[in-house]
Amino acid sequence: MTIMNHQIRLAARPLGFPTPDNWLHTSEALPPLNDGEIQIKTLYLSIDPAMRGWMNGGKSYIRPVEINEVMRAGGIGIVIASKSDRFQVGDYVSGSIGVQEYWTGKADDKYGAFYKIDPQHAPLPAYLNALGMPGMTAYFGLMDVGQPKAGETVVVSGAAGAVGQTVGQVAKHKGCRVVGIAGGKEKCDFVINELGFDACIDYKNGSVKDGLKEHCPNGVDIYFDNVGGEILDTVLTRINMKARIIICGAISQYNNTTAIKGPSNYLALLVNRAKMEGIVVFDYVKRYPEAIKEMSQWMAQGQFHTREDIVQGLDEFPNALQMLFDGRNFGKLILQVATVD
Repeated sequence: MTIMNHQIRLAARPLGFPTPDNWLHTSEALPPLNDGEIQIKTLYLSIDPAMRGWMNGGKSYIRPVEINEVMRAGGIGIVIASKSDRFQVGDYVSGSIGVQEYWTGKADDKYGAFYKIDPQHAPLPAYLNALGMPGMTAYFGLMDVGQPKAGETVVVSGAAGAVGQTVGQVAKHKGCRVVGIAGGKEKCDFVINELGFDACIDYKNGSVKDGLKEHCPNGVDIYFDNVGGEILDTVLTRINMKARIIICGAISQYNNTTAIKGPSNYLALLVNRAKMEGIVVFDYVKRYPEAIKEMSQWMAQGQFHTREDIVQGLDEFPNALQMLFDGRNFGKLILQVATVD
């Protein structure tokens, strides 16, 4: 029986927000396996702000998705056929699957090897959240770039999102005071009551500047930035001597049709002898087990929480991606493509 693989490809590079015209829905028969290859049935796909950058042309930390190429996406699947010594049928794996129902190829192909995951240790969606790329970004961005010390004040924007919720919880485990920035009362309540942040500033219903004065009376030692724009500029006015600013993303800027707005208050870095440094998670691939071990232990002890927002169906990918940029998602956004038979 021929199995058809439904895919979503990049039809055109967007100007501003992606539209339906940027996507091409295709189908093709699954190819036969060659030696060393595996075939994966996609279960879940990670929907991340970085996807918007991958759709652009030009040089970046990773090559852009080409026109007519299957849209890049990390995901979780189950091996349904194998001619590889590394994997057996029935193994659950995580890797760069793409926005499609099936993936076929060598296990070490694409942007890093697929690796096995164990649903007995944590629910599968958690491997796209705290135990996946967002969690690794949060952990190594905070620990390696931020270098937190007990008693310091950490501020994180996008606090209810995939990266933000992990940053804050890791910082609390390291003895820091943690202040989140999120949009809306429901998200702020979640950040404080479920994730254990000390405070949360609602940027949709108040002044970030006033919130920082109230909740960070002694200034900001570490700022983990997921949004860029005006919020980054405002936090720079409150940083302490030798502060560390981690640049993870700039979701407020990704759909600009004009030049990206840089921080006008950057001289605060000079005055405070502070540093601003970027984090690209692929630099830490070999160290992922360090973070997974520590955070999974906290999860097992009930001392670490995750929240996923799961959208159903491959065809919902364009809408799910849009959810990231208009604030409709609550927690780590994941697309469920299929269930285990």
